[in-house]
Formats: sequence, C-alpha cells, structure tokens
Amino acid sequence: MTSPLELHNQVRTAYTEIALSPADNQFFPCGRLLAEDLHYPADLLDNLPAAAVEAFCGVGDVSLYASIRPTDVVLDVGCGAGLDTILAAGRAAKVIGVDFCPAMLERAQLCLKEARLEGKVTLLRAEAQSLPLLDASIDVALVNGLFNLNPLREQVFLELARVLRPGGALYCSELILNGSPDRSAQTNWFS
Repeated sequence: MTSPLELHNQVRTAYTEIALSPADNQFFPCGRLLAEDLHYPADLLDNLPAAAVEAFCGVGDVSLYASIRPTDVVLDVGCGAGLDTILAAGRAAKVIGVDFCPAMLERAQLCLKEARLEGKVTLLRAEAQSLPLLDASIDVALVNGLFNLNPLREQVFLELARVLRPGGALYCSELILNGSPDRSAQTNWFS
C-alpha cells in the first residue's frame, strides 16, 4: 500500500508532467475534451488562454455553478493551470489560486498574464492542508477534484473552514466510485 507521502509525491509528479506536456499520454484525462465533457461551453473555452485549457485536470465545472458576487474574495484550492481561477476572476473582486505543484503554478502565471489578470489574481504555492491565509478571509472557496488525491483531506476541510468567512461558501467537485473498480482497465492509476 502506498504511504501518504508517496501518494503526495506521485500526485505532484503526475501534475508536473501534465503542466509540462499536457498533450502527452497522461495518467488520467486532461485538457479541452475533458473540460467540454464536464460541461464547460466550447465558446467559453475558446476565449481562455490555451495553456489553461490544455492542462485542465478538474472533475467538474465548479467555477460555473459557484455563486460569486463582484465583491467576493475567492480561493481556488488546487488551481492547477488556472482555468477555474480565470473564470472566477471574471466575476469576483479578487481571486487567490493555491497549488502545491510549481510547474502548474508557472503555467497558471503565464495564463494570468495572457488574460491580463495579474493584479486581480494572486497565486500561492502551498499545501491544501496548510493554507497561508488569514482566518475568515475568504468569501467563496472552489475545490475541483482535490480531496481524493490528498490523504490529509480532514485537515484540508479544517483549513477551508478556518479561512472561510461566516456565511462563506465552499463549492467542490469530486469523483465518487460506486462499487469496485475494474482493475484490468486501469493501466496508469496510483497504487
């Protein structure tokens, strides 16, 4: 069985590979086709930086269904290449994107520059279970497919509760498996 630290490192390695070469054969689906399968409209994706779309790794369309007001401070935990971050920035006062993968953050920074959102979005390298944010400083938190990949998910939930303002909202998407997986169909999953 894989230890929490080994899983953590495997996840970082997988996301680094996606950030550097999203068109290569990856562990799991990523990119534009995945985003469209998750109901991100094609015309919306056409207007985003291609580097954000091609390295998209979410499991839902969390930024589209989140209720974000123009005065909100939004946190995107596990922001990856920045697709949800950029979409949230179009509706919020400020967005903070957090990711633990330096390569993804570099890609996201390039996307923010292309989208001309550098002053509206702050990117931070941090672990989801240890957010470098003040208590009650966030109005809306977005999490798109992070909980199953973080063995410290209870601590992640505690951190989200800590940084959300009273009355704040958490919007998340996650995959839930019903039944046993077909192991013969899986060739590149984490152990």
